[in-house]
This record gives sequence, structure tokens and C-alpha cells, in this order.
Amino acid sequence: MEENIISVENLTKKFGDFTAVENVSFDVKKGEIFAFLGPNGAGKSTTIKMLITLLEPTSGKAVIDNFNFTENPAEVRKSIGYVPQMISVDGTLTAYENMMLMASLYDVPRKERRQRILEILHFLKLEKFSDTLVRNFSGGMIRKLEIGQAMLHHPPVLFLDEPTTGLDPIGRQDVWKHLLELRDKFGTTIFFTTHYMEEAEEVSDQVAIMNLGELAIIGTAAELKSKTNKPNATLDDAFIFFTGGGSLQERSNFRDIRRARTNERKLG
Repeated sequence: MEENIISVENLTKKFGDFTAVENVSFDVKKGEIFAFLGPNGAGKSTTIKMLITLLEPTSGKAVIDNFNFTENPAEVRKSIGYVPQMISVDGTLTAYENMMLMASLYDVPRKERRQRILEILHFLKLEKFSDTLVRNFSGGMIRKLEIGQAMLHHPPVLFLDEPTTGLDPIGRQDVWKHLLELRDKFGTTIFFTTHYMEEAEEVSDQVAIMNLGELAIIGTAAELKSKTNKPNATLDDAFIFFTGGGSLQERSNFRDIRRARTNERKLG
């Protein structure tokens, strides 16, 4: 039986009288690509923030790489990489300088930093741009650099919040090409959110859909589609079926739209 690298049990988060996440439980296997979907406000971001130890849960537990996230938060942080939706690189620094800064923050041994950086830049096909200011990068290059930063300390789990938002289809394809290579090369477990259903269907081993703070369904994309009882159903159909209808775009609020458009402008 494959080993679970993430185990979540009855995870709950309340803000006063409002319950953002309620009794969420799921497992993610080692080396799996796990798509975490849901409308805006469904509780995805809150769940992820708890898992990466940025937000304390109200109740429940989670174990990541054999470490309890409330009892051993420092060990959990060592076991994960995180790529947020918003830009997390400094455009006034070169690619190499950004990577060196993150290597220091991740406490990568000093004598190993240069070699690790060069290896990752080569792996991501960014070595020619090592000394280029990041503000001159394309959106796809920025995303790859951010993924490289998150992998510097060789974490077994990589969390990605909408990693391809704002990228054109070629950029999205290129980012996922490298993510899949990371999984194959290092056995990295990839936990990601996206609003592109075709992306989730194409790359994920398992799909979870959140709705109104609860886990609505979990399974393979094929299993979710079959449960709609709709001939030739797509993952979009399954998403609508398990969230009560309405497209992702219709559910977006002003703040989310403004944030996405700002991010798209920055990514070019």
C-alpha cells in the first residue's frame, strides 16, 4: 500500500461565529498530484494556510511527512515548499540572487547553495538567464523561478496556489512540464489549486472539491465525472454538480477579480 504523506482529520477553522472550514478529512499519497478545487470562498485557501502552518486550526489535526502540523510546525515547514498565487520574487534582483536569498532563508548549507541553485536553474532551463533581472522575465519564467525557489531545500511536498494563473496556454503547458518532471525526478508530492478544470483533469491523480467550507467530494477525475450521471461529463460538469451550480467566474467577487488581474499584469 502506498504511503500517505499528508493525512488530514476533522480539520476545522472558525473566525468568531463564522466557520470557514468544517471537519475536513482527506489523505494524499506520496508522489501524488492532488488537485484541490472549489469556488472562491469555499475554504481552500484557509485549509492550505493551516497545512503550511500560517494559520492555527480551531480543531482537528494534520500530519505532513510524519510531522504533526501543530506539534512540530518547524519540521513541517522544512518538509514543504510553497508557491503563492501572487508574485514572490524580487524583480530588482537577478534569478541567481533571488535563489541565493531563498537558499539563505531555507537554511540550505552554505557550501551547497551555489551548486543547488545552478542545478535547479539548469533543470528549469533558466541557466542562461541566471544573471538577468527578473523584471525582464516572462510570466512563465517567473513561475518556474518561483517553483525552483520552493524546491531549493528538497521538500517532499510542494504546495502551489493557482500556479498558472495569468499564463497563456503555452506558458501553462511549460510550467506543468517541469512540475511533472520534478515529480518524476524527486518523487515530489504536488498539492495545487486551480480554476482551470482541464488542467486539473489532465495532471491530477486525485481531485478534491470544497464547497461552503466542507469537502464535497474526493476521487479521481473519472470518478467525479461518473457521479454526475451525465453522458460525456467534463470536470467542469462535476464541479458545478458538487458545488450547487454556477461557474467559477460567476462566483468570483470583486476582490478576487482585481487580485487576478493585478497578477496577470505583473506576469505580463
